[in-house]
Amino acid sequence: VQLQASGGGAVQTGDSLRLSCVVSGRSIYTYTMGWFRRAPGKDREFVSAISWSGGVTLYEEVVRGRFDISRDNAKNSAYLQMNSLKPEDTAVYYCAADRYNRADLSRNVDDYDYWGQGTQVTVSS
Repeated sequence: VQLQASGGGAVQTGDSLRLSCVVSGRSIYTYTMGWFRRAPGKDREFVSAISWSGGVTLYEEVVRGRFDISRDNAKNSAYLQMNSLKPEDTAVYYCAADRYNRADLSRNVDDYDYWGQGTQVTVSS
C-alpha cells in the first residue's frame, strides 16, 4: 500500500490549500484516513481523520472550523481542504491510513499503518 500526498505549497496568511492523498495497492474502502503534520522542531501531531464511509470526522481543536477532511473511495483518495491558513499551520503534512475499524477515530500516530511521504505547507505572515 502506497500513499502519495500532494498539494502543499507556500502561501500567505488567510489563503487556502487543498491537499490530496492518493492510495495505491489496495482499496481504502474500509480504512480510516487521517492527516497529521510535523512542524519544525516538533513531534508529528494529529490534524484530522475521516471514517471509511465519510460519515464521521474528527479534527484537532486548532484547525476545527478552518479545515475540512473528505474522501472519495471510488478514487481511492482523501483530501484536506485548508482555509484561513495561519503561520502556525506551517508544517509537513502527512496522510495516513488505519486498517482497523475502531469504535472511535484515532488521533494516535501509532494506530495508523500506512503513511505518505509528506507535503510541505508554508504559511507566511
